[in-house]
Amino acid sequence: MEDAQILIVEDEEDILDVLKYNLHKVGYRTLEAPNGETARNLIREATPNLILLDLMLPGINGLDLCKILKKDEVTKGIPLVMLTAKSSEEDIVAGLEMGAEDYVVKPFSPPVLLARIQNVFCRNQKSIPEKGSSLKCGSLEIHPGRHLALVDGQTVSLTPTEFRILHFLARHPGWVYTRDQIIDATHGENYIVTDRAIDVQIVGLRKKLEASGNLIETVRGIGYRFKG
Repeated sequence: MEDAQILIVEDEEDILDVLKYNLHKVGYRTLEAPNGETARNLIREATPNLILLDLMLPGINGLDLCKILKKDEVTKGIPLVMLTAKSSEEDIVAGLEMGAEDYVVKPFSPPVLLARIQNVFCRNQKSIPEKGSSLKCGSLEIHPGRHLALVDGQTVSLTPTEFRILHFLARHPGWVYTRDQIIDATHGENYIVTDRAIDVQIVGLRKKLEASGNLIETVRGIGYRFKG
């Protein structure tokens, strides 16, 4: 899944570094939590597309966290892959019965783990519009091929940068992006743009799209998301 955000719940820094390196290498974005409580707070702020969950955690253990997430209407649909040194048949069955999509035993092969993650996404694929597809959200329409945005059928005059930011966020409704991620996606990794410049563009977009509602939401301490 393009641009997917994966929450890694892992308290061992060496393993966390390996996971981040390999996930970033193939284009995934990551959030990290060293324990269950931090993971729950992150999920409230930025709903991930998949959770990699270690079972042996301080505080709330992985199985208990899995139970909590699968009982919550907001989080029960998030695919979850358990990552643990527990390799007995009983442990694997318990994890899968609790709602995990897959169960990966440590030590793991990064390529195998990536393949399993991809398989999970294939089974749980949610529709993400292609870059060239037109988008509609309420009274807002976005037509990338024509570089055109409409509200209630009326053309909205956007700068090229405003249009790129709007299109990028609108393609991933509900996903939270930092300012740096927005810069990389809309300008390129080597383009120098300040965080303040992104804030100014967002303010401009909100004013121009005011008639369609508050579609671009600030997530305090993280960045922005398109409500969709």
